[in-house]
Amino acid sequence: MTELLEQINALISAPARDLDTIERTLTDGYAQALSLEAEKWRLEKRINEVAQTLQRGDTAKKAREIATLADRIESSVRALTTLRSRLADLRRHADVVRVGTVR
Repeated sequence: MTELLEQINALISAPARDLDTIERTLTDGYAQALSLEAEKWRLEKRINEVAQTLQRGDTAKKAREIATLADRIESSVRALTTLRSRLADLRRHADVVRVGTVR
């Protein structure tokens, strides 16, 4: 994702206004956001599965797994928040570029 964020930053700050590249990067970014959301959903589902079995078996091991999963969710949420923010910036930039090409 670092590479994608760097590409977004470069497109926003570049003097060249390549709308095709901007749109392709937006598409890639939205796909990455969907992937992060899906991963978050899978992690939440796993937490629910493990939580339902806490009464059976190794409770300490299950608690550690839940904590690990929660950390991964938090990381995904941070990444998703950052990505969405930068995509919004790039979308606004694309709008400016689009208006500039109409003139």
